[in-house]
Order: sequence, then C-alpha cells, then structure tokens
Amino acid sequence: MALKESPFPNEFVACLHAVGWALVLPCFWCLDRLIAVLKETSLEKTQREEQECYLRPLKVFFGFILFFILFLVTAPFAFLGFLLWAPLQACRRPFCYHREVPPTLERATHMGFELVGKASFGFATANLCLLPDSLARFNNLGHTQNRAATIGELIVQGVCRPHIRIFVDSPSSCGTLSPSNSILPAANSSTYGATDRQAQPPVGSYSNSAECHVSIPNSKNSGGVVCEPCNDTQEPPAEPPSHLFNSNQNSNQQGRTGHRSAPRALLSQGLRQQGNPPWEVSSLFPANVDILCLEEVFDKRAAKKLTEALKPVFGHILYDVGVYACQPPCSCSAFKFFNSGLFVASRFPVLEAQYHWFPNSLGEDALAAKGLLSTKVLIGKNQKQKTVVGFFNCTHLHAPEGEGEVRCEQLNMVTKWIGDFQAANRHPDEEVAFDVLCGDFNFDNCSPDDCLEQNHRLFEEYRDPCRAGPGKEKPWVIGTLLEQPTLYKDDISTPEKLQRTLETEELRKKYISPPVPAKGRPLVYPEADQPWIGRRIDYILYRESSISKLCKTDIEEVTFITQLARLTDHIPVGLRLNVTMDMDLADQ
Repeated sequence: MALKESPFPNEFVACLHAVGWALVLPCFWCLDRLIAVLKETSLEKTQREEQECYLRPLKVFFGFILFFILFLVTAPFAFLGFLLWAPLQACRRPFCYHREVPPTLERATHMGFELVGKASFGFATANLCLLPDSLARFNNLGHTQNRAATIGELIVQGVCRPHIRIFVDSPSSCGTLSPSNSILPAANSSTYGATDRQAQPPVGSYSNSAECHVSIPNSKNSGGVVCEPCNDTQEPPAEPPSHLFNSNQNSNQQGRTGHRSAPRALLSQGLRQQGNPPWEVSSLFPANVDILCLEEVFDKRAAKKLTEALKPVFGHILYDVGVYACQPPCSCSAFKFFNSGLFVASRFPVLEAQYHWFPNSLGEDALAAKGLLSTKVLIGKNQKQKTVVGFFNCTHLHAPEGEGEVRCEQLNMVTKWIGDFQAANRHPDEEVAFDVLCGDFNFDNCSPDDCLEQNHRLFEEYRDPCRAGPGKEKPWVIGTLLEQPTLYKDDISTPEKLQRTLETEELRKKYISPPVPAKGRPLVYPEADQPWIGRRIDYILYRESSISKLCKTDIEEVTFITQLARLTDHIPVGLRLNVTMDMDLADQ
C-alpha cells in the first residue's frame, strides 16, 4: 500500500499547521538574516579584499539594525504562531512524502528481474549542509537557497546521463569500465531496461543505459577506439564494429587534453583482480542513480527547492524528516528546533517508511532530531511474478569528536530499528533484492580517536566496500570530509579541479581532513607504505544475509563524486550493485 502524501491526519490540521508556521517564518527569517549579516564566508571576504570594498562595517551596522527592528516587530506574531504550531507536532507524521504519478506502471518499476532475472541498482549519498544561511556560514558555506536549487540541477544533470559500460580488450586489463560521462546517444524505450534503469529527464522522456565495446590496439599510433551500443543482457561483441569516434576526452576531463580516464579505469580493473571493486573519481553524479540519500537538509525551503528540482527524475521523495518541539510530545525533556536533515529521493514507489530519533544526542546535536529513516521500496516482479522489494536505510550520527560512546550507542539503535522494521514489513510472498544502509556516520576508519566505532558489530552485518578491516582502509579509498577553510581554494574550485586534486595524494593532503588522534597520543599517519587517505565519514553499506536466498550481489562500481565542488564540505559517494536472481533455486 502506497504512503499518504500529507503528514497530517486531515486537511484541517494541515491548514492549522500552515497558519502557525506562516506566523513563525517571518521572525525566523529576520533572526537568520540578523546573524548572517555578521558572518561572512572566506569567499566573500576574498572578493571584498580584491574589490577593495571598505563598506563592510556600514553594511554590518545598518543591516544589524534593520533586521533587529524587523525581528522585534515580528516576534509577537511568531509567539502566537508557535502556540498554534508546537502542539500540532504531536499528531504530525515525522516526514513528508511527494509522489509523481508515472504515465505507465512500467516506468515506476524495474523490469530487469522479470525479463532476464538480473538488475543493477545505483545508490548515492551526500551531506549538503543546507542549514539556515546564518548557521551554514559557520561551516564556510552561505546562500542556502541558491545552493539548494543549484545542487538539485547538478544532480539531475548527472543522473540523467545514459549509463555507459566499456569493455576493454587489451593485454593488461579486462572487464568493464564506467566513465563519468556518456559519449553515446540515448535510445528510446518505455521501460527501465533489463539491468540498468533509464534516467528520467525533466521533460519527461526516458533514456536507455548503453554499453560499449572498446578495442584498444597495441599500436601506439592509434588515435581512436571502437564503441557499439548494445543491450545490457548480451555479451560484448567478438568483432569490433565499424563506426569510430574519438574518446580522448570525457566528462572527467572537459577542457583538458590527454588520456586521463583510461589509466584510472585500468587501475580500477587491476584492483578488481586483487579482490577490490572498480572505483572512480567522477566529476558527475553516476548515471541512473535509483535512490539518493541526502543529509543536513535542515532548511524547509531548501528541501522544497530540492524536491522541485529532483521530482522529474525521482518520482518518490521523503523530505522534512524528523520531529519538532518537545520530544516525547507533551514533555519538556528535549526540544527539537530542527528536523533530522534526512532527505530520500527514489525512482521506486515507497511502500513503507519509519523514522526514529536518537534520544541520546548531546550538546548542539540535541537541537536537531537526528535519527534513522527506514524505507521499503517496490522494485517490480520476478520471472515467477513474485513481488520484488528492497530495503533502504539512511542515518546521520552524532557529530562532535571524542564522543564515540554516543555514536556506538546510536549504532546499536540503528541495528535494532532496522531489524524491527524489516521484521514487521517483510512478507513471505516477496523477494528482497537489496538491503542498504548509508549516511553521514561522523566517524572514519583511520582515526585512532574513532576506534570504538570502527569495531562496532554493525560492520559484521553490513559490508563496507571501502573497508579492509577495523582501522584500515583499502588503498584506493579517498576521504570524504573537506577542510572547511579551504573550500574556495583554486585547486578545488570546480568539479574537474577537485577531481584532479583527489587523484593526487600530495594535493589531497591539503584539502581532506586528516585523522583525529587519540587523546594524549601523537598521530602517526599514514603507516609505512600506505597511501594518505584522510577522513571518510560518508558510507554506503549493503547486507546480503537479509536479502532473498535467490539473489547474488556483486559490486559494479564505487564512485567518489566531485560535482558539488564549492557547494558542500563533503565528497558525495556512489555505489552500484549488480543483483542476479537465480530462479532455478526457487524450483528446488
């Protein structure tokens, strides 16, 4: 059964809530601008110094006076609105749901399992720091509303590309490569296709994924490669096709020359032969992402801008996730000024959703309703016409450093809540294709200070593709937390420049946050003969023990995404899983 869109039991309560918030919002906005006028980002400071503008003190003085007066004028109305708004939180469902009705059922479901018994699923996670503008400035990020609109457009631009897979024939490598951008035209189709779903462009049309067969001759003078679009369910062709094109540049190197993608992709394939998945640093979001998890979308207006931008591609969106006011309701134990910041956009219909907030948050984190959002999505049918579903969970853990016990307790809650949700919503007539957990965990796998979290039993249940073991990353992994004072430096000012920086270890050290040492102990990092990685606090994990016994899961690719350069202080992460459903086992 599909979710109801409104978070309120009826329209009357929804209208009362809207009136209460309308009275609160002007005062909230004035207070936000009052603080924002006092705090400038490093980019604004640099621009002011370059322009030799000395009007900053006047702007601060008169801006402060203006917004303070407006704050005082609107405060009485905000108080009345708060008296109406706060009690209604007791009957509000802790998330809003937006649903775009697809023109046909096939466009809302995945046909891969029904047609050929296999499918691939793309996931991505990103922390966007979409706080109210005044608070975002303390993270060296401003203009929250503009950033939200721009981020939505960029995500759509990335995920609406056809999904390209390139088969390389060379003595040194084999397998498939996944370049950041397509160089093939999209084919029209009315379904998502066999193994890779179509992207839904904003105009409503659908583009197929594509697959290339690339033949790299041994001759050093060869100037081109061979490519042929084909069906994902077919084997790569044995003979090279006749049409040629130049592939010296793709989206990872727009505006540059040379052969950057091939060496990186060949390296990925070499790592795969050593038991590692293919990986890529991409200047665009992966094509055909199916479910997108965003964190720190605290601002309600920013959440609506994101929803408007993403809804043509992701027809099912959960936003404004969390609780407000006194929690539990009618108590004074904890007051939540902000929601959880979680935001989930899915191509698949959301059948069930459940949210829990962490009761053990401390300090400034206690002002927000951080927690866990668990969802169950409808994927389609298999060849036996049984319903196929997936479980997707996202969270944002406690932030302050040195408080690993709090995060470990929250991980215990996450494990329990996911188990309870799946036990209550899993039915015997359904096949589960994937079980994914992602989000901003606020601890990494290299800091001595995060030792407790690194050894948590969660990592015995869920698999982390980037993790070699407790406290040890795989050598190709890249940290995902940027140093906030450096966000506007030239080396990381564009997606392409940030991509090059992350690929270069010496540059990466300047911009990725280093590990946190244990209290009272000097930091020795990295160990001998190990690369410098930095703090990776954004995770996408998957579990195989809880999915259908008919399913086998393989990692197709791990992606570190630079498309949001200057727009957030995190590096988004992508994961694509290939799932094969063996129907012969169902007959046994």
